[in-house]
Amino acid sequence: SAWSVADILTEDDEQDRVPLQKLELLGESEELRGLLLNPHLQQLLLTIDKAEEKSALMKKYMQEPLFVEFADCCLRIVEPPEKENILPE
Repeated sequence: SAWSVADILTEDDEQDRVPLQKLELLGESEELRGLLLNPHLQQLLLTIDKAEEKSALMKKYMQEPLFVEFADCCLRIVEPPEKENILPE
């Protein structure tokens, strides 16, 4: 049977939910596509996907510069940094 995001998210998780339109931006990012060509990153992501203890593994991988670069890239896409301290021209 088909599942939906609502099936796996509790009310507490709602604040962490990323709108579908922003998730679609991930697929359009050339920078992200370039990172995903890296075999080492592919292996890290597959390992996380198959792991029982995903949160512990994520904590470990956040020490890996390549994984941090991937995570930062994803975050910049779905939550672009605010334009602070920029003077209008």
